[in-house]
Amino acid sequence: MDAPSELGEFLKSRRAAVRPEDVGLTTAPERRRVAGLRREELALLAGVSITHYTRLEQGRATGVSDSVLDAVARTLRLTEDETDHLRDLARPALRRRPAAPRAEQATPSARQLLAAMTDVPALILDRRGDVLAWNRLGHVLLAGHLPWESPKTPAARPNLIRMLFLDERYRERYADWKEEAHLAVASLRLVAGRHPDDRALAELIGRLSILSDEFTALWARHPVRTCTSGRKSLHHPEVGPLELSFENLTLPGSAGQRLITYTAEPGTPSDAALRLLASTAAPALPAHLPLPRG
Repeated sequence: MDAPSELGEFLKSRRAAVRPEDVGLTTAPERRRVAGLRREELALLAGVSITHYTRLEQGRATGVSDSVLDAVARTLRLTEDETDHLRDLARPALRRRPAAPRAEQATPSARQLLAAMTDVPALILDRRGDVLAWNRLGHVLLAGHLPWESPKTPAARPNLIRMLFLDERYRERYADWKEEAHLAVASLRLVAGRHPDDRALAELIGRLSILSDEFTALWARHPVRTCTSGRKSLHHPEVGPLELSFENLTLPGSAGQRLITYTAEPGTPSDAALRLLASTAAPALPAHLPLPRG
């Protein structure tokens, strides 16, 4: 990703989304050649010079102050996530030569925690959405059609964002695929703004841009949003519809790794369906062990 051009495209997309009448400007529609606000209108409303704003949109405003960024964000009516993204793009960290992608691993203690959560579907993801590990119920809930061992091999690891656009059996899990895809791209935008030198992340975005017109169209809209918790409507091929709550928990000292869990409200049909799914996800006893006496 090229930070200056990303900054310009982001600002242009948000400028186009603000109608003059929404910010108290009266203009003749037939005289307007651009959607949304013109540069000079935005600069006036934000209280910055047109030269300064133009340099910002062109990615040439080095050392831009918090007050200028905050004024632009307020005028464009940016959300908190979008404002953070604006700061990331306007003041990127010192650029380094992108390092060769290095396979991440979940820590042994994180894997032990995952395995102990026998009644809760759970996965460990890196910041790009690669599955580093999953427990039995997490595997069967989201990707039972993939080999259980696939997260162990970096080259074969599932990536939830890639699967959402390129794996038909995975995308069919989501009752509202369009909303899920929008959230996935919005989260990926936020991560990309914070890590412009992540080569593996750039490769993921590039591959999806080539292979999925749906991803390309969403990416061009510059959605930005973090999603740490909420609800998901799933349709599992074995147990039917599921309404689940999810939580993303950042693992300390892990460079963006997170534990994601899924739960159902007790006593609901989704709770019963999840329990049924858990009974099918339990690993079989090895043949050489005696069966428990009942």
